[in-house]
Amino acid sequence: MNLEQIKKLHLKKYRQEFGVFLVEGEHLILELQAALATLPQLAQAQLLVTEAYRDWQTPLIKTEISVKQMAQIADTKTPQGILAVVAMSALQPLNQIKGIQKAVYLHEIQDPGNLGTILRSLAWFGGVKCLLSPGSVDPYNPKVVRASMGSIFHVPIEQNVSQTDIIERYSQFAYLDMDGRAISDPSFADFDCYVFGNEARGVPKELLELTDSTAFTIPGSGAIESLNVATAVSLSLYELRGRR
Repeated sequence: MNLEQIKKLHLKKYRQEFGVFLVEGEHLILELQAALATLPQLAQAQLLVTEAYRDWQTPLIKTEISVKQMAQIADTKTPQGILAVVAMSALQPLNQIKGIQKAVYLHEIQDPGNLGTILRSLAWFGGVKCLLSPGSVDPYNPKVVRASMGSIFHVPIEQNVSQTDIIERYSQFAYLDMDGRAISDPSFADFDCYVFGNEARGVPKELLELTDSTAFTIPGSGAIESLNVATAVSLSLYELRGRR
C-alpha cells in the first residue's frame, strides 16, 4: 500500500475497503512477529520504520520513511517510529481453531479501551471466542489494537453476529445482573454463551428474553451500581478457568 492509502486506515470504512489495519509501536510489532509462529500469513505484513528503527531485526518486508511521513500515517500523537499494515485475512485461521465451545457475546460495546481489555483477558484465559454484535466498536480500530497489547493475534473474533446467529449456534445463555446466582456457583460453567451489554444501556431486555438467558451476579459491597464491562468479563472468565 502507498502512504496515501495508509493514512486512510484511521477510518473504519477504509480499513474494511482495503481489508487491512494498523499495528503501531515497538511492543505490538514484537507481538506481531512472535505471532508468526502460529499465523504464518502475518509474514505478508508491511513494516514501516523511521531512521531510529533502521536496524530493527524482522522477517517482515521493511521500508524506511521520514519522521514527517510517519507522523502523517500513525494514529498516536507522538509515534515511536515503527508500525505495520496487517491484512485482516491473516487472522482468519484463529476462527478455525477446534475445541472452542464457549463464547462471549458483546452487544453494541462502544469503548475501544474496553474491547481491547476484554481481548487481553480472553487471550490470557483462552478457550473462549469473542462475538461482536452489529453496532459494536471495530476490533481493528487502532485504539482497540493498542489496548489489546497484541491479544488480537490470539483471540478468535467474529463481527456483525446477530441475535439470530447466536440463537442458531448456541443453546444456553448467561448474563450478569444485580440479582442472580453468584458466578462462583458451579452452574455458571454450564453455559456456552455469555452475554454482555453496552456500557450505558446493558443487555436489551428483548435479547435476554429471546435467548432465555440465566442471570448471575458478581457479589460486591453494593456501594456502586455496576462494574465496568471489561472488568465484569474478566472476572467471569476467571471463574470459568479450568471449568470448561
